[in-house]
Amino acid sequence: MTYRPFAHLHCHSHYSLLDGAGRIDELVEQAKAFRMNALALTDHGNLYGALEFYQKAKAVGIKPILGYEAYVAPGSRFQKDGAGQKESSFHLTLLAANATGFRNLVKMASAAFLEGFYYRPRIDKELLAAYQEGIICLSGCASSELSRLLATGAEADMNRAIQVAGWFREVFSDRYFIEIQNNGMELQKAILRGAVELSQRTGIPLVATSDVHYVRPEDALTQDILLCISTGKTRNDPNRLRMETNEFYLRSPEEMYQVFSGLEEAVQRSQEIADRVEIELELGRRHFPVFTPPEGKSSEQFLRELCLEGLKHRYADRPERWQNGQLAPEVMERLERELRVICKLGFANYFLIVWDFVRFARERGIAASARGSGVGSLVAYALGLSHVCPLEYDLLFERFLDENRQEAPDIDIDFDKERRAEVLAYVREKYGTENVAQIATFGRLAARAAIRDVGRALGMPIPKVDAVVAKMPERLNITLEEALQESEELRREYDTNPEVRELLDLARRVEGLVRNVGTHAAAVVIADRPLTEYVPLQFGQEKKNSEVITQWAMGDVERAGLLKMDFLGLRNLTILSKAVLSIQQSTGLQIDPYRFPLDDRETFALLCRGETKGIFQLESDGIRELLQRMQPDHFRDIIAVNALYRPGPLEGGMVDEYIQVKHGRKKAEYPHPIMKEILEETHGVMVYQEQVMRILNRLGGIGLADAYKCIKAISKKNLFTQRSSRAFPGGKLRSSLPWWKNSPGTDSTNPIQRPMH
Repeated sequence: MTYRPFAHLHCHSHYSLLDGAGRIDELVEQAKAFRMNALALTDHGNLYGALEFYQKAKAVGIKPILGYEAYVAPGSRFQKDGAGQKESSFHLTLLAANATGFRNLVKMASAAFLEGFYYRPRIDKELLAAYQEGIICLSGCASSELSRLLATGAEADMNRAIQVAGWFREVFSDRYFIEIQNNGMELQKAILRGAVELSQRTGIPLVATSDVHYVRPEDALTQDILLCISTGKTRNDPNRLRMETNEFYLRSPEEMYQVFSGLEEAVQRSQEIADRVEIELELGRRHFPVFTPPEGKSSEQFLRELCLEGLKHRYADRPERWQNGQLAPEVMERLERELRVICKLGFANYFLIVWDFVRFARERGIAASARGSGVGSLVAYALGLSHVCPLEYDLLFERFLDENRQEAPDIDIDFDKERRAEVLAYVREKYGTENVAQIATFGRLAARAAIRDVGRALGMPIPKVDAVVAKMPERLNITLEEALQESEELRREYDTNPEVRELLDLARRVEGLVRNVGTHAAAVVIADRPLTEYVPLQFGQEKKNSEVITQWAMGDVERAGLLKMDFLGLRNLTILSKAVLSIQQSTGLQIDPYRFPLDDRETFALLCRGETKGIFQLESDGIRELLQRMQPDHFRDIIAVNALYRPGPLEGGMVDEYIQVKHGRKKAEYPHPIMKEILEETHGVMVYQEQVMRILNRLGGIGLADAYKCIKAISKKNLFTQRSSRAFPGGKLRSSLPWWKNSPGTDSTNPIQRPMH
């Protein structure tokens, strides 16, 4: 079969927020199936999916064309009263021809939100003229300024259209094209007639596009449901917004030539435009801010000095660590090893930046503490970022950082929730307001939300929808497909009730699509230059016109080479801070929570009774019951109880094993003496990732760096490669450790060691 040249230059994904049903994976796969060599992504008013699309398209050999469908203000983007304007904005298709063009798209997409937002994020002709370099401009769909004029057929409007097109041609030169579409709408056909005449009178070439909103013809129903969800209407509302046809899918090249019969040159021109695009993004190149150490010192030197001073303070009353005015050999060996890796990877500045804002917090009495894998770093302990000695608790630096891994370190810092904003303000002041922003997170239609939203769109009574949701298994992040397999009651209702079948079938179609944009609870990005040089920005949805966030989620921000840090506001630290202050005010006693004894008998008695309501991480009914069963009498039991209270350990028998051995009702079995050394503290049960890494290292002869890769694969439920299969008979380590199954991938419940998944 002969494939004629064509490239889709106008495509929406689900990042058009309830006005697009196309998942990026599916769009790319369909383009590949049609043997297209290029594809554009042009979501409404944003660049949310740009980086994801870029990587996934390149991965399958499709040239990614990064663009977006801009909203253009009729006048100035700053005019927001609508006076004398019939429209608040017109549509315009913008495509990046090269890396410069993409940077300009980022700047315009940011200004659209931060300066021009009026119902929609708007740019204006001033911005278009300022940032035209490297951008290909198509006149736009039926909602564009040019199309609105062409649709009337009046000579006066044609003359006005010639003026409008002339302005764009003057700005963009040979990078401006008159866009024509034919998705079966009568309005488009009227515009098409005017566009052909305009092209003949001005010499501006035509290019054929298809206003793609979903992948396959049958996805038109999904798009319709999304529009109902977006507008809050039901599907049977005769006055609701809807698409006039079901032809807004990703057409094949042959279909495009058929619907534009007689205008084959305009169809072929789409490929010519695609061929002009050459864009390579420098992903992974670091754009970290620079910490300025005291004059005459390098960052590496200053970091080492801070660590030595910090460890001297930490171990001043620990003779086994601080001997004759010097750090013990094992402490120095660990410190030098960590510093060597940190400096080799170029992360000395990173640690100094974190140290600096934690120092700021500490000096102002703002409670702050690290958690996660960063607690395994002696450098973090020396700098006062964490308060747990990794030597005492046998925590591995390799879980946090290794010279064979290029990923940036990630130290999560918790702050007093009520004073977190003070730390953020300090960071903005130090590194520049334009260089700091919070990071976006995308809310997706999870299974239960999908059922409820679709139920409203179908006009189903709320009690009926609630009854269906109630039959879903109580499991975090469960999909509808999994729910139908696990719940006999839900499956029976699906098989016997046509109304429920329609509800769930439609919910499955929209499940996983992006619904809205929010602000990540903790993640902050800091750059060496204004962020609009690297990433598009906008205002957060929760606090309009105040909180600047990225248009990309955390993973894309990091892939763009930017420094991501977690500033989490923790209410527990607020409560502790207020308790300490209250005690000081009422008794004059100044207490330090970091110096509380870890062997207090009354505290353990309280834990054994399960009287822990209001105690952070120990207050749920289930964990209180577990405490009563376990009867903790050592601080390590408290660590373990947080790690064990998870679906996998609870369902896999780990908890019972731990309790039985702890209380002498069962003898622990150790297949090898090395395993006894490693697992004795947890009564023979593999609870923590560090333990598995130790076993892989000492028993299997696997380096700690490779052991880390192994536990990451386990925690993400990834099967091992054939090479790994030789090391672990059976093909996957997880098969012999059923307690990892269905365990959530989070370490937030344990302040010291990350539980093994």
